[in-house]
Amino acid sequence: MAWATCWCAARSAGTDADVQAIRSLISQYAASIDAADTSAADRIWSKSADVSFIHPRGREQGLDQVKADVYEHLMGETFSERKLSPRDVSVHVYGDAAWAEFNWDFVAKMRKGGSPVHTAGRETQIYHKEDGQWRIVHVHYSGAPVTAEGKGF
Repeated sequence: MAWATCWCAARSAGTDADVQAIRSLISQYAASIDAADTSAADRIWSKSADVSFIHPRGREQGLDQVKADVYEHLMGETFSERKLSPRDVSVHVYGDAAWAEFNWDFVAKMRKGGSPVHTAGRETQIYHKEDGQWRIVHVHYSGAPVTAEGKGF
């Protein structure tokens, strides 16, 4: 019973301003991916050693590794053009912690050969409020659900 009371109290701590700030952060995140911009990453990600990024090609730990492997290598060196479009965003705020989940479309052009790429998927982001500002602490993304008979196990 005490847990339920704490859960509800924490749940009500999120304001409309917090939700809007996180929605803005998601837009800034998408723009940082579109530009493969590590300077923008510095402004939106936490500096905590707890920062992590899980994706189909692996796992990055710490902001330096996220910037090197996701922003510079994967986005910057692999694609000459990128456009990440989050949609169906749902934000949940609990005090100074929050998470968002959303679907996305990603359209890009391969740097080598120029072939087009279009993928779709889903993402969860976890945030922490630091010095009054929301920062990304964790991202986990995966491809679209596989729902065909005998698939997706």
